Amino acid sequence: MDVILLERISKLGQMGETVKVRDGFARNYLLPLGKALRANAANKARFEAERATLEARNLERKSEAQKVADVLNGKSFIVVRSAGETGQLYGSVAARDVVDVLAAEGFNISRNQVHLNTPIKAIGLHKVELQLHAEVEINIELNVARSTEEAERQAKGEELTSVDAIYGVDEDALRPEDFFDPEADGLAEDEA
Repeated sequence: MDVILLERISKLGQMGETVKVRDGFARNYLLPLGKALRANAANKARFEAERATLEARNLERKSEAQKVADVLNGKSFIVVRSAGETGQLYGSVAARDVVDVLAAEGFNISRNQVHLNTPIKAIGLHKVELQLHAEVEINIELNVARSTEEAERQAKGEELTSVDAIYGVDEDALRPEDFFDPEADGLAEDEA
């Protein structure tokens, strides 16, 4: 199906372009959301008549998105989740969790603006891309940790997936003598 784009859509085209898309994509996404019109003579005339208002609306949305981007770009947010000793989460951090974290900080971001290819399933520092507008993309950092104290340690560059980091035990410094008393074994044999 041929459609006329009413706004810039990444990986598809610019405002005013006539592009060929699959019928389902047009019927289920572009047309209902008002992002495109069917390509015919009447709609081409309608687009040309409304072009100035559409461009003004697009510019206004872009400037609003840019204001939010200037505040958010490069910021780090702490997400506290339960995890095992190896750093594997008992759940995951998905796009809706990112939206909730940003909402708690006072940012109104929708779930479809969060580009997270797969859910986060391990503690650590993770980059998340936000597409606030078709022309405005930024990255934020999620600091996923078991507690806020661990998040602070993690932000300083400390690795928190070892036993040392969790319990304060230096794995490399452990020796068998720390666990077994050689003299105790000899006493047990004499008594038997």
